[in-house]
Amino acid sequence: MSITVNVIGAGLAGCEAAWSVARYGIKVRLYEMKPQKFSPAHKYNGFAELVCSNSLKAMRIESAAGLLKAEMELLGSLTVPCAKENAVDAGGALAVDREKFSDSVTEKIKNNKLIEVVEKEVTELPDGINIIATGPLTNGAIADIVKNLCNEELSFYDAAAPIVTYDSLDKNKVFFASRYDRGDADYINCPMNKEEYLAFYKAIITAERVKLKDFETHPFSVYEGCMPIEVLASRGEDTMRFGPMKPVGIIDKRTGKRPYAVVQLRRENKEATLFNLVGFQTNLKFGEQKRVFSMIPGLENAEFMRYGVMHRNTFINSPENLNSDFSMRTNPDIYFAGQITGVEGYMESASSGIVAGISAARKILGLEPLNLPRETMIGALANYISDKFNAGKFQPMGANMGILPDIGERIRDKKEKYSAYAERAVNALKKELNRVGESNS
Repeated sequence: MSITVNVIGAGLAGCEAAWSVARYGIKVRLYEMKPQKFSPAHKYNGFAELVCSNSLKAMRIESAAGLLKAEMELLGSLTVPCAKENAVDAGGALAVDREKFSDSVTEKIKNNKLIEVVEKEVTELPDGINIIATGPLTNGAIADIVKNLCNEELSFYDAAAPIVTYDSLDKNKVFFASRYDRGDADYINCPMNKEEYLAFYKAIITAERVKLKDFETHPFSVYEGCMPIEVLASRGEDTMRFGPMKPVGIIDKRTGKRPYAVVQLRRENKEATLFNLVGFQTNLKFGEQKRVFSMIPGLENAEFMRYGVMHRNTFINSPENLNSDFSMRTNPDIYFAGQITGVEGYMESASSGIVAGISAARKILGLEPLNLPRETMIGALANYISDKFNAGKFQPMGANMGILPDIGERIRDKKEKYSAYAERAVNALKKELNRVGESNS
């Protein structure tokens, strides 16, 4: 093929888009500004860098996250196999060694003869078909291009959790366990009694936060799925205990009792030398993080290898601008992919890249479009971001069973119900893939 598709941005969505286009035998030019330039949140040279958590969420297919990944694999995903190859123990979740994961994706992209990597910042849109996957920190010239292409730009904020070393934890105060003894005991638990919790609560709601930069000083909303812990705490004394510090299902085997509250640490790398504080995304100043988080039992002398940070996220008003194949309504040769479209989450972003890449490739080849069924998780997300009904109130959406059409039969057991949703989704996707002659089914 003499046609070359331009993909702008080598995050999860951009890499999946490039990979999907190349699978159809079409050349790709993948633009990535690293290592010449880094966003405020990115530090690693590799592609598909995970900035927030290192968890890609649940693997079980009867969960929304697990179903999403199963569908991605049917569609020829690059990132899901790479994640499995570089997984670290995390109970029922798929968590990865983030650097090894990035290295794996980068290697496969660079070794693909149909993909040309161009290390430069894009300041004007290249001629031809473009897939814009510049991520939630889109700024500079490409942000101006997006503003000119779209009717509106929206912003929200999320944050990354701190990472501590395993060796610095007080092993006499923490213990490994899983909730309800389900799965392996992969999480480190830091139990708190009521007195310890209340002291921690008072410290966190009064701790000093980072002053927002000039471009962040306008009113903003905090996305509920990645809320800074201090914002959650400020909503009430018990909000943390009903959120990331929920003790339900945790028994301290040393006492035989359930803690009043618990902080969980999840493995960050394969070697289990680093652990992150689950749900503790934060915008506190670094010194305050050291002071406040050292109040957590077992973390009194914790060595922080990374403090939490908060960063800006940008997304377009997709219902006004995008079709369900992630192409623009006003310019069908321009596609968007990733968090900039308003899908929220690592794998959700990656899945949108797959859809954009497949859509662009099939259009170039004159093939019948792939129409993702609404019953699939990816299809439901694509429908959500392109449904004009959402235009006036559009906010990011992650994979969840609530966006799927009702199954039409009354199933009381939740697990059984979600299993039925998953079976329906997989069968619908396989049927559609067979219809258009795709071999991945």
